[in-house]
Amino acid sequence: MKAVWNGAVVAESNDTVLVEGNHYFPESALNRAYVTFSNHRTSCPWKGQASYYSLLVNGELNADAAWTYPDPKPEAEHIRGRVAFWKGVQVID
Repeated sequence: MKAVWNGAVVAESNDTVLVEGNHYFPESALNRAYVTFSNHRTSCPWKGQASYYSLLVNGELNADAAWTYPDPKPEAEHIRGRVAFWKGVQVID
């Protein structure tokens, strides 16, 4: 699977976990050259608190386009250390 935004592969892995229609990539699959800080946080009743990353590709910023659960609830332990995408990031096979 590849996560692509603005013409760049921001993550690539054969090891993704599908949860609620989102492919969660291992954090090690992220292309860190395109990942930048975000202080955005959200909360999910069964997964816990999500932290976000923004993407910076070819001078364009996609704020809060990726999220992770650094300390998931027990029911979501299988996505610990994984990152998912939205906001126009295409996940393709």
